[in-house]
Amino acid sequence: MSWVNKHKLPAIKAIKHNNQLYLTIDNLWNALHSTFNTALHCWVDINILDEIVDKSSSSWTLFSKEEFKSAITNCNNSSTPGLDKLSWSHLKIILKDDVCLSNLISIANTYIDLGYWPSHFKRSTTIIIPKPNKQLYDSSKSFRPIVLLNTVGKLIEKVIGKRLQFLTALNNFIYSSQLESLKFKSMIDIGMALTHIIHSNWVKNLSSSTLVFNIAQFFPSLNHCILILILKKAGFDNYVVNFFANYLISRKTNYFWNNFTSPLSDINVRVGQGSTLSPILLALYLSPFLYILEKCLKNLKIPISIISFIDNGLFISQSKSLHISNCRLLCSYNVMTNLLKKFGLIVEHSKTEVYRSQGSFNPPPLDLLSIRGTVL
Repeated sequence: MSWVNKHKLPAIKAIKHNNQLYLTIDNLWNALHSTFNTALHCWVDINILDEIVDKSSSSWTLFSKEEFKSAITNCNNSSTPGLDKLSWSHLKIILKDDVCLSNLISIANTYIDLGYWPSHFKRSTTIIIPKPNKQLYDSSKSFRPIVLLNTVGKLIEKVIGKRLQFLTALNNFIYSSQLESLKFKSMIDIGMALTHIIHSNWVKNLSSSTLVFNIAQFFPSLNHCILILILKKAGFDNYVVNFFANYLISRKTNYFWNNFTSPLSDINVRVGQGSTLSPILLALYLSPFLYILEKCLKNLKIPISIISFIDNGLFISQSKSLHISNCRLLCSYNVMTNLLKKFGLIVEHSKTEVYRSQGSFNPPPLDLLSIRGTVL
């Protein structure tokens, strides 16, 4: 099987973390664990969610055979298995048997009823891979984790994730301009929206300025207490809320670095980048923030369009005066930065960029020194 082939990481002398060299393997595990679990000791303000109106509760129905058949059909047979070493092709053969499929569905329904996720599904393998196009690989931040989970658990997660996507679309909890990895939304939509905004403002002789921001370490930074409260706000059945309250806790992982394997580590923050539940949980986590941000900007009378992806987003400002447009972007950026902290999140200022679109305008440069961004 191709997944067992060795893939060496870039050769380096030592990993730096917090400006210190980590020369032993134990220090390496500590550096990686700290990097990939940044929300472990982050302060959050749970009272911020009081500004979000609760959605009416929706009932959770039993899983069907059609849901499981649809989920497993689209699974890639070449996908790397987790600790159980069970491939998708093998599981597809097993679940062709109607008795096996019925038993698995019964087990999945029981997990929801009991609010329980087994410990063997909570254990994962975290493969450390280099981020592409980095000049140096001497920092723990130059690498990213890929989480390998048990295959049967992944299938159940796929079914649950798809159900959550449809339920959130039904009750309109997801912020309207949240895109990427969500049902009924695509990158084509955002391309058409941006093109329409820019061209319509050209007709009005307005200039468009777009600020691009990135949330640092978004996957590792999700606070589980905040997430559970958001699930309640979104109107999910108490069975579902109780299930995720158990699903998110007592998780453990081994880190793999070349031929080295770490001892088991607790990971009671973040969501795994290998889980199909991650996109919808990330979207749910960010939706209240975007609603509150929009409300704050309206109260401040700052007309800004907001578009959000999984861990980054855009502010779009239109005005005949680029000075006014720039001021709006800077004010919006500061409001967003302070609000994100209440959710246990931070902006990666070094990735902040500004783009402009204009007809006959000759815009002056936008000074982003105060927010440590870069100007294009």
